[in-house]
Amino acid sequence: MSDTAAVWAAITGTSIGEAWLRRDDPKSPELVAKYQDALLQLKRGVPFAYAVGTAGFRNLDLKIDRRALIPRPETEGLIDRVLAKCSTGLVADVGTGSGCIALSLAVEGDFEKVVAVEQSPGAAALARENVARIRPATPVEVRDGNLLGPLVDKGERYRAVVSNPPYLTAREYDELDPSVRAFEPRDALVSGLDGLDATRALFAEAAALLEPGGLLALEIDERRAETVRSVGHDCGWHVDIHADLFGCPRYALSIRED
Repeated sequence: MSDTAAVWAAITGTSIGEAWLRRDDPKSPELVAKYQDALLQLKRGVPFAYAVGTAGFRNLDLKIDRRALIPRPETEGLIDRVLAKCSTGLVADVGTGSGCIALSLAVEGDFEKVVAVEQSPGAAALARENVARIRPATPVEVRDGNLLGPLVDKGERYRAVVSNPPYLTAREYDELDPSVRAFEPRDALVSGLDGLDATRALFAEAAALLEPGGLLALEIDERRAETVRSVGHDCGWHVDIHADLFGCPRYALSIRED
């Protein structure tokens, strides 16, 4: 009962309880076909979010498919950390994927504008679809390109640069659960021999884009928290590491020391 009700709730945009209570209501052929297709995908091992085509993230109901990673609960905590530090001005989300971080900041903060950067054309298109789906009052602009490149030479200074960059090694990726390896985009997970290529680049280049006292906020791999701290320190940042909801070191919040 619970699995089928959860699928029906997801594709109809209702709660599981409501879906179960209304299980005998008339159903359109289109919804029935979508429901049956989702069940078949689940039987083939497709992750739930991809099978039903949506994923919840904080207060958002996002469109999701294999063009981008499925949003994780751990990433939700990064939003809280950022909003506790700042909620006005211009903010950038680097490697936006589905747009979950950018849209959460737009909906929950009082920012002037959110700029979302994505190097994958497919993921960038998905992010734009979610901007149209959510329609936040704060403008969200999706820019195509890698890391900080689309932010350079625009005459803009950001109150915060936020990112959930790829942070796994190739070996760690190979050891992931097959449900992740078989469906979620590798490029959004793997970053160089030590998993830190993207993180290192953000530390090296973000300061030039930030306002004085601006924030660089990153999600990190719990196994490399102290290495991330050292990398940031070597680039002139004061790095504070914060735990996620499971108590694991997950977020690096950094301010320039100079």
